[in-house]
Amino acid sequence: MKKKNNIAAPLVKPPKMNRSNKITVSLNDKEMRVLDQFCKKYKIENRSRFLRETIIQAILKRFDEDHPTLFNEKEMR
Repeated sequence: MKKKNNIAAPLVKPPKMNRSNKITVSLNDKEMRVLDQFCKKYKIENRSRFLRETIIQAILKRFDEDHPTLFNEKEMR
């Protein structure tokens, strides 16, 4: 009987996507305090990554909800 090799397969890294486009967001004092408090409470060390992922997640969710349908809502009822 052959012994099984318990070595895990190497992880495949996705290709690196350079982020060369920049945006600027302005927050008022209250919004900034809320963001700082949230990051501190949930131990978010990389605020840029958090904001980027949160924005993209909201956009993809909206795209998913607004997908085209074969029939309009009234016809489906």
